[in-house]
Amino acid sequence: MTDLRGLAASESCNRDSGAPVQARQKRTWRSYSVYLGLALIFIYCLAPFYWMIVSSLRRTADIFDNTLLPAPFSLENYAKVFDGSTMFGQALLNSLIVAGVTTVAALVLGIFTAYAISRLNFRFKSVILGVIIATSMFPGISVVVPLLRFFTDLGWINTYQAMIIPNLSFAIPLAVWNLTTFMKQLPFDLEEAAMIDGCTKWQAFRKVLLPLAAPGVFTTAILTFIHSWNEFIIALSMINDPAIQTATVAISKFTGATEFQAPFGEQMAAGVIVTVPLVIMVLVFQRRIVEGLTAGAGK
Repeated sequence: MTDLRGLAASESCNRDSGAPVQARQKRTWRSYSVYLGLALIFIYCLAPFYWMIVSSLRRTADIFDNTLLPAPFSLENYAKVFDGSTMFGQALLNSLIVAGVTTVAALVLGIFTAYAISRLNFRFKSVILGVIIATSMFPGISVVVPLLRFFTDLGWINTYQAMIIPNLSFAIPLAVWNLTTFMKQLPFDLEEAAMIDGCTKWQAFRKVLLPLAAPGVFTTAILTFIHSWNEFIIALSMINDPAIQTATVAISKFTGATEFQAPFGEQMAAGVIVTVPLVIMVLVFQRRIVEGLTAGAGK
């Protein structure tokens, strides 16, 4: 009888000890599947960028090689990009001007608009916000012809404002939406406490609310800058002067040694030059970006 009880107890212990092992195995396989999925996404997203870098480092004669690494390494494509014939350096400066001015203007207008929608009580707030968002839903190609006609009448063709103002039609709704959502999560008590201590409403906004909204403002600035930096359709349609064109347009107008030769190597090198600053900026400020996108959910 004692032996039977001992055997039953032993079998029970074995079953109990087997359960944690199975649970650990499930957790292990689940972790492996997550890592595998992340690796596939990583490869899928970065494979084109990797191939662009590799192709930019090949010689013109080796541009169609299928090797994973260029052999030999060559910087001739980068030298051709900046040899003066393409005006690519000026194009980079133009992109910086357009993206910078667009970002600053969108932030200034977006911050005040978001503050009014999130803090002040007036009728049709939801309707106004919906209209602002709806204006960003029109694809750029659908407004090119009307804008081209309008800017031609104004004499704005081949000017910076012909690129900046259309960019604001997307940047301002993005800024208003992000900042309104963020500011709605900030407590009213902080502003009230500041005004009780003697601050005016403007001082409470500038010294209390705006610093708290810095993660959202920073995130909005980065997203707006990236969109304006990469914009192509409007810049291509409004600018035909090489001295004013942006980097994305300049890349599309690269020409080869002959009429039928496509300068793939130079285009790849220019693409790397345009993309790398954005990648570095996102990597450096990724913590700020995540904070800005998730801060509202954590309050």
